Amino acid sequence: MPLKEIRAKIEKLDTHILNLIEQRTALARDVLEAKKTAGMPINDVEQNKVVLERVANAATERGLDGEEVKRIFEILIKMNIERQHELSGEGNLP
Repeated sequence: MPLKEIRAKIEKLDTHILNLIEQRTALARDVLEAKKTAGMPINDVEQNKVVLERVANAATERGLDGEEVKRIFEILIKMNIERQHELSGEGNLP
C-alpha cells in the first residue's frame, strides 16, 4: 500500500479519535450534575484510578503499552475535570 493511502487512513482514524474525545468531553455536564446530586467532588480520585486501571489492562490485553495508554487517559480525565470546573463556574476554559 502506498504511503499516501496509509496516511489517508491514519487521518481518517485521527478524525474518528477526535470525534470520540468530543463525545467523551460532552458527557462532562451529565457527570457534573450526577456528582452534584450525589454530593461528590468534581475530582473523583477513586473513579479516576478505576478508569486508569481498566484502560491499562485493556491496552495490555490488546498488545499495547498499558502505561502509555494510561497517560493518554490521564489527559482525557484532566480535560473532563477541567470541563466540569468550567461548567460549574470555577474554570477559565472557553
